[in-house]
Amino acid sequence: MSTTRRTGRLAVSALAAAVGVTALAGCGGSDDTAAGSGGTKGSGSKTVTLVSHDSFNASKEVLAEFTKETGYTVKVLKSGDAGVALNQEILTKGSPRGDVFFGVDNTLLSRALDSGLFTPYEAKGLDRVAKDTVLDAEHRVTPVDTGDICVNYDKKYFADRKLAPPAGFDDLAKPAYKNLLVTENAATSSPGLGFLLGTVAAYGEDGYQDYWKKLKANGVKVVDGWEQAYNEEFSGSAGGKKAKADRPLVVSYASSPPVEVLYAKPQPAQAPTGVVTGACFRQIEFAGLLDGASNEKGGKALLDFLISKKFQEDMPLNMFVNPVSEEAKLPELFTKFGATVDRPKTVAPELIAKNREQWVQSWSSLVVK
Repeated sequence: MSTTRRTGRLAVSALAAAVGVTALAGCGGSDDTAAGSGGTKGSGSKTVTLVSHDSFNASKEVLAEFTKETGYTVKVLKSGDAGVALNQEILTKGSPRGDVFFGVDNTLLSRALDSGLFTPYEAKGLDRVAKDTVLDAEHRVTPVDTGDICVNYDKKYFADRKLAPPAGFDDLAKPAYKNLLVTENAATSSPGLGFLLGTVAAYGEDGYQDYWKKLKANGVKVVDGWEQAYNEEFSGSAGGKKAKADRPLVVSYASSPPVEVLYAKPQPAQAPTGVVTGACFRQIEFAGLLDGASNEKGGKALLDFLISKKFQEDMPLNMFVNPVSEEAKLPELFTKFGATVDRPKTVAPELIAKNREQWVQSWSSLVVK
């Protein structure tokens, strides 16, 4: 995949639209997010290195708390988008660049597990994590957050035309919504792939292709990645308004509306965008102890911390994701402006592993070529 998931990029894009800076994070390189004094890697090191996609973010106060509790300083090595970061770790398997990897989700989980990338570890506090997010019985990975890939809509567009926004996947193929939807390429984008998987879950392996034929006939627009779709093509976003975008429906995330509120000046009483809760796919994001980690003890301590109540409650406003801890509470911004998706579509990881490439190829031949 060549776009990161929503996390920090939603915030960066919203902020970029407001102040005119570049929204895309650079691929590769490192970013040291440290709390306390550093150390050298190796035996007895007091530094624990977290390898992640570009969107990982945590408050300095929470990382400082981790250092206070454990004595370990966190160094964050950002490695581009989720797919690129994962591929880099697979290439360096056994001699990893860090101790813990964060950012593999359920759409790519099988690739990480089949490669033998992680050392099994059952994190402390896992009994307080939502059971439906624990997808690996061997505990090679630990669930950290969830999020829903959903169609977002421009409230003003639909209100001005007295047209009800679509309620689910079926509506998107109806004539009333012709030429309104923009989505990301399933071959190059995490949300694009998630939306494709949502249609597989909704219509089955025998029916999703016919559904996409209908969407294509109904004028769906496909772009390479989320930033272009949301911030350049979608009329409801801050960036889209500046770009005079003309698509009032976009594949994004259920957490997008709170971001639009948070970064607007002044903040509106209501979010300018809404969520089509009947067209969502559930993403679960994991972290794991890298096989061959130099600081295995520190890595285990960090995994424990990632599912602690303190870190879990820090995540939503830093990465715009939902906690997996059943003890963690969502901030008011999420509860007031976010959407609750009661029945998101899901596909079993083993089914994704078996069919992902075939589904993407079939989709590409139908929609892109």
